[in-house]
Amino acid sequence: MPEGHSLHRLARQFDDVFGGQTVLVSSPQGRFSSDAERIDGHQLEHAFAKGKQLFCRFSNDLYLRVHLGLYGAFSFGGDQHFTGASSIGAPRKIGESETGTTSDAESYNGPPEPVGAVRVRIVSEHGWADLRGPTACEVLDHDRVQAHLNKLGPDPLIGSAVRFRAAKGQADIADSETLLEAGHKEFRANLLKTKTPIGVALMNQSVISGVGNIYRAEALFRNRISPALPANELSAQKTKKLWWDIVSVMEDGVRDGKIITTLPEDRDPQGVIWPDNAYYVYQRQGMQCRKCSARISLAEVAARKLYWCPRCQKRPRQRHST
Repeated sequence: MPEGHSLHRLARQFDDVFGGQTVLVSSPQGRFSSDAERIDGHQLEHAFAKGKQLFCRFSNDLYLRVHLGLYGAFSFGGDQHFTGASSIGAPRKIGESETGTTSDAESYNGPPEPVGAVRVRIVSEHGWADLRGPTACEVLDHDRVQAHLNKLGPDPLIGSAVRFRAAKGQADIADSETLLEAGHKEFRANLLKTKTPIGVALMNQSVISGVGNIYRAEALFRNRISPALPANELSAQKTKKLWWDIVSVMEDGVRDGKIITTLPEDRDPQGVIWPDNAYYVYQRQGMQCRKCSARISLAEVAARKLYWCPRCQKRPRQRHST
């Protein structure tokens, strides 16, 4: 499933290629036809993401909400004025491949015939986007959008999103740090409410939004936190360090288009950075830890695979009162 950095890149893509333009919206597959009619022919004013969800606001005060889930993906194409990623979403057999427009962009004569089950097609003067296989795809009014947003925990990429909008004159860059500080406080409060192991809590989108299996495993390793530690036992200092580390690595993901969490000194100098040297623990079960001689462990926890180093991420000993 795409993690939060992919959805924020997708929001930037939509904002760049469709923002401020009147678009035609249809459902070649037919499953989205009635909702497509509600936003067809209106201006796509702004796109934004929170966690793993994309929202596009239209000029008639309606929003398109998309959750890609495990199998959802957008494909893009258009002329030389339509620049950005060619495809964002699942599957990710070899990572996120991002290129410019199609090779025949100069001879663009409109979108091609739909291929496969295209749930939504969005078309502007200069290009198009096709959505296939999403978990959720619906048109909502403002109140229902707000209800969805309120269910989500703080997004570590809110600062990056504000800076992106500020560069377009649509936001105050000073809000970036303010919102991130507020996010840290909310994250801390959410952890204190649950005894759930921190390795499970980080995957709960109401605790922190946008973190998936890779960022969960890597952030816990980078901060030497046992995934079995009850979330409410994580100290204020470690919570703060964890929050800002997640902010850092996810912002790197937005910039790079892929997840790379290792530091240069911990990589094999003979190998390529991605994917061979990208991670500390994710999908490295049985391999030697990059920091010590222990072998990386793997267990299924809450129906998801969890990776950690049993030596670097030992659970602190409990103190017994006398």
